[in-house]
Amino acid sequence: MDQKAKKILMQTYWQSGRWRAEGATYTVEDFQYAKDKGLMFDRLTISHDECIERLRQLHDEVLTKELVIQAFLHSLSTRKVHLRSALSSWALTYDLPNHAYHERPVALVSYSACGYCNEQKIMPKELYVNEDLNVLNFERIKWGGIRLNWLLYCLVDLECLVKEQQAFTVCEEDVAILKKMVEAIGSCQDTDAARQLEKRWKDVFKSNQYERDVVMEIWGYAGILVSKNDFRKERGRGTDFMSMATWRGQDGYSQEKLKFYFGSYL
Repeated sequence: MDQKAKKILMQTYWQSGRWRAEGATYTVEDFQYAKDKGLMFDRLTISHDECIERLRQLHDEVLTKELVIQAFLHSLSTRKVHLRSALSSWALTYDLPNHAYHERPVALVSYSACGYCNEQKIMPKELYVNEDLNVLNFERIKWGGIRLNWLLYCLVDLECLVKEQQAFTVCEEDVAILKKMVEAIGSCQDTDAARQLEKRWKDVFKSNQYERDVVMEIWGYAGILVSKNDFRKERGRGTDFMSMATWRGQDGYSQEKLKFYFGSYL
């Protein structure tokens, strides 16, 4: 990743440890440089149906589960957080059929009026107009992603991974970290919520709280950490958890999904 382009992207939205109060700002020259390096993009107008078509093409012709898993594991020791959310983006979209937004309407909307997306917990718009993709990539590089189950984020995330054009090496340290992460889940008390698991991961891999929160959310959307009772009251004051909002230690992890994704490393 080009460090000058990364700095331009970061400074577009972030200043003095917080979001820029005046909103995104950059020079034409800086934008063009970061765009040439693949870190910033022109605004995009695209429909839900076109997003689905592009995602299907990625899954059918380019992406593999192995690439996504290797990227995630490689990120653990290197702290390349931008490689992590491809796991949830892949998991949420890999078995989506080609479909139109109104093809399968739903009576009770949880995430989307599109039945296929609603079933997968994906949040799409029927039409994206002049969308800012750069803020999505900023969040991806800064924390590992925030709007993980947004359809447009999944598309941007997976396209960016493909553009990396490299094989990701998984070393012994990555595997050791993975095993410790799983052990930490097993050590949780029945009533522990996501925040308690996040704290147990603090000494397992180099990260801050926000990065660990994102990894939990990624594993939640990937089906590894899944609440067995969606009607529990969310723990904590004003937390931003989505997939992990009602998870408890008693839920543990899905052995089936853990084996599906990481079986060859465990």
